[in-house]
Amino acid sequence: MKVPPQVQRSVAAWRRRLAQVTWRAGGPVPAFEDLADDDAVRLAFSMLLRRLPDEAGAAHYRQALASGALTRATLVDQLLASTEYRQHVGFTDLIAAMHLSRCVFVQGLPPARRILDVGGLDQSDERGALLTLGYPYRFDQLTVVDLPPAGRHELYRHGVWKQATTALGPVEYAYHSMVDLSAYGDGSFDLVYSGQSIEHVSEAEGPQVVAEVYRVLRPGGWFCLDTPNGAVWRLQGSKLINPDHKIEYTHAQLSSLLHGAGFEVVEAKGLNYAGPAVAEGVFDEASATSHIGVYADIEACLHLAYVCRRPS
Repeated sequence: MKVPPQVQRSVAAWRRRLAQVTWRAGGPVPAFEDLADDDAVRLAFSMLLRRLPDEAGAAHYRQALASGALTRATLVDQLLASTEYRQHVGFTDLIAAMHLSRCVFVQGLPPARRILDVGGLDQSDERGALLTLGYPYRFDQLTVVDLPPAGRHELYRHGVWKQATTALGPVEYAYHSMVDLSAYGDGSFDLVYSGQSIEHVSEAEGPQVVAEVYRVLRPGGWFCLDTPNGAVWRLQGSKLINPDHKIEYTHAQLSSLLHGAGFEVVEAKGLNYAGPAVAEGVFDEASATSHIGVYADIEACLHLAYVCRRPS
């Protein structure tokens, strides 16, 4: 039998009152769902907007919670979707901000049935990097290529998956260099993804990687990649940002490499816009951290991101 909404709200309110009494008496801190409406509003504002609510805002949300017009989950959703959160609060952790931008990029990649992910091992998830970043489409086969543990930098020696069954399709692993794709026939794949991997092979090997990707793609197939923008990162200093990087390309270098292999560059975008300070030769970490997503001004972003196509 379905419980009427008003009965559900009454039970929830009774549970919250009991949790508050227990908490005030020195018991365990209640879960978010069990906080009083006012406490829930104050906590949500403090955590997400990093301020306490003004009285009008607090009254609005208390009333919406009390009436059932909002749940605690939708309260959080509304704050996350607010202009204040999106445009004025922002992230403070650069690594987290870059990861989220990469998720936005991957979610915008084209659908494909046969996929090759070069350098795509996720050390903590057997599904692989493409799926953990949020690739949304069903596929027939995803092959993840990465080095065997002994050949990896010590930062990346965890994780040796064989295969995985996912909601989107089957994932298999092959452990060899992304420079050598001879195990795969001409036109074997609809999409090749290289996420933060081409910088781990030498500049001399880069053309071979791109040529091999071109070969294993069917005509009309997609090559999508993201990689650090060396021109912006070098504003911090002359050293590479990762001890396992062999090169960090500029947009001019990498776009020339892609065109030289025969690819059509359909989109050339940047991830994490670092702001107008780049034009003045200054690395603005705060700007790059707060500007999450995909931007048109590729040369002023922390990462280069391309969607390329092998001509039909």
